[in-house]
Amino acid sequence: QTTTLMLNGSGRYEDRWVYLKINPASLCIFTQGIGYLYIAVNHGEGKFFTDEKPEYVFLPSIKSGSIKANLASPAEFLYENLQTQNNVIHSAYRSGVKKLLYLGATCVYPEDSPQPIKEKCLLTGPLEKTSEAYALAKIAGIKMCQSYNVQYGTNFIAAIPATLYGPHDSFDPEKSHVLAALIQKFYEAKKAGQNEITLWGTGTPEREFLYEDDFARASIFLMENFNPSSDQN
Repeated sequence: QTTTLMLNGSGRYEDRWVYLKINPASLCIFTQGIGYLYIAVNHGEGKFFTDEKPEYVFLPSIKSGSIKANLASPAEFLYENLQTQNNVIHSAYRSGVKKLLYLGATCVYPEDSPQPIKEKCLLTGPLEKTSEAYALAKIAGIKMCQSYNVQYGTNFIAAIPATLYGPHDSFDPEKSHVLAALIQKFYEAKKAGQNEITLWGTGTPEREFLYEDDFARASIFLMENFNPSSDQN
């Protein structure tokens, strides 16, 4: 029986939605929260991998959030993602995991990347300052997967999804991403009878968005059909 390990670190819907789309009849699925994850992987020196012997690993962000959250806690966004993804990827290598899917984020691309963003834009210019710490952690994870593939012959792939949205997103005004934040603002304005709302920014940036169901299906497709050669948007 195949064992799938999904690391449910951030509490966002990337991991939960992939979980819902995997056939539980053929898989033994582990979902772990951030507290257990730190104990089992970061302080257990890979004991979790040794004990559970997962064959396939989905690795989403351990900590992600809004612009406000990124500005308030850049050290945590950098440290928690780096610390855990480093140990997960290395433990996956040491325990002989067949395949790992690492999930990046669009903020890994330069601030002035042309739309739609192409994979070749990675590391071609300065990052957007508000999410720089998080982006650096995610870039490190992408390069770690590539490096392990080159040196150790692993099958670790990196996908860089567009900004996700859907009913399982977080609508917390302190932590939500752009579409969830907009929906929440419009909803609260309608309840209060307001005729207008104030939004951050100039209104000129362009963004790409991906519905959560499409993201889940794409992640499973990559795990089943794609082998490492380059990063995938």
